[in-house]
Amino acid sequence: MAAFEYLALDGRGREQKGLIEADSPRQARQLLREKQWSPLEVKQARAREETSGGGLAFGRGLSARDLALVTRQLSTLVQAALPIEEALRAAAAQSTSQKIKSMLLAVRARVMEGHSLAAALREYPSAFPELYRATVAAGEHAGHLGLVLDQLADYTDQRQQSRQKIQLALLYPIILMVASLTIVGFLLGYVVPDVVKVFVNTGQELPALTTGLIAASELVQSWGWLMVLVAVGGVLAMRRALRDENLRRRWHAFILRLPLIGRLSRATNTARFASTLAILTRSGVPLVEALSIAAAVIANLRIRDKVIEAAQKVREGSSLTRSLDATGEFPPMMLHMIASGEKSGELDQMLARTARNQENDLAAQVSLLVGLFEPFMLVFMGAVVLVIVLAILLPILSLNQLVG
Repeated sequence: MAAFEYLALDGRGREQKGLIEADSPRQARQLLREKQWSPLEVKQARAREETSGGGLAFGRGLSARDLALVTRQLSTLVQAALPIEEALRAAAAQSTSQKIKSMLLAVRARVMEGHSLAAALREYPSAFPELYRATVAAGEHAGHLGLVLDQLADYTDQRQQSRQKIQLALLYPIILMVASLTIVGFLLGYVVPDVVKVFVNTGQELPALTTGLIAASELVQSWGWLMVLVAVGGVLAMRRALRDENLRRRWHAFILRLPLIGRLSRATNTARFASTLAILTRSGVPLVEALSIAAAVIANLRIRDKVIEAAQKVREGSSLTRSLDATGEFPPMMLHMIASGEKSGELDQMLARTARNQENDLAAQVSLLVGLFEPFMLVFMGAVVLVIVLAILLPILSLNQLVG
C-alpha cells in the first residue's frame, strides 16, 4: 500500500487536498468517490522532502514539541507490540496537524515498500535530524526500538524545556533593556527640549552639563531615525558577514574570550554535546559515530572543530577522556566523570549524569548573568535620570543666585 496525494472537490464544491493510502491511483480515486468527493488529481507522493515545487513540501520540519509527541506515541504503540507500519498509521490518525499526518503516512508508505524506519525517516532530514535517525537505526539494529523511541522523546522534551528556561530567563533583561533605551530616547527627544527651552530663552550662560544634554537632545531629534537605521543595518550586515565560515569561526572564538558571555556559550555547547552523546551511546550507537553526530549539534564552530579532532583521536585508539581533555573546552568535573565511566564500563550512564550536571551548571550561569544584568540596568537608568535632573536643576540654581 502506498501514499497518494490528491486534489478533489467535496460535496460543497470546495477544493480539498491531502494524502490517502491505497494500492493504486485507481483505488485512491475510488476511495475519494466513496466519500462523495470528485477527484481532480491523484498522484503518488514523492518520497523525498522538497523545499519548493510540487510533491510533499514540509517546510522547516517539526517543532520540538510535535516531534516529542509523535515520538512518544510511536514508542507507546511499538512497546504495545504493534508492527511499525500500524504504529505509524495510528500516530497519523491521532494527529490533528495535516502536515504531520501526511508526513507519517508518507514514512509508512516507505516502510511498507520494505525500507527500515530509519531509512524512511532519512527522506525528511529537516523534520528528523541525524541524531534522531541514527538513534532509531541503533534501536532497530538492537531490537529495542520502543525503548529507544521513549528515550528520544525524553531527550527532545528535556532539550525543549532547557531552551525555554534559558529563553524565559533572558526575556526579562531584554525587555528591560529595550524599555530603558526607549525611555531615554523619549526623554531626550521630547521632554528635555521643552524643559531646557526656558533656560535657553533667558540668555544666561548654561552649565556644561546642561549644554551637553541639549546637544544630546538635538542629536536625537535630528538624527535619531538615522541612528536606528544604522543600528538595524549594522545587525543585518553582521548577520550577512557571518555567513562566511572563516569569519564566523573568528567571531565564535572571540565570543569564547568574553568574560561572562564566553563562559555561558561554552557551558551551553558542552551541555548540548554531553546530552546528545549520552542519548546516542545509551541507544547503542558506536562511540566514534556518536562523537561525529554530537559534534554536529554544537553551535560554536571553534568547539565543534576541536570535538571533531577529538573524535579522530578516538578513532585512532585514544581514550575519550584524553581526547576531550586535549581540546581545553570541557570542564574538569565532566572529564573526571567520563574517565570514571570509561574505567567502570558504564560510560553511557556517566555521560547521562554529566549531561544533567552540565544542564544544572548552565541554568546557574544563566541565573548569575541575569542577576548581574538587572542591577546594571537599574543603575544605568538611575544614572541617566540623575544626569537629566542635574542638567535641569543647575540652571535653576544659577538663576536663583542671580536674582538674589
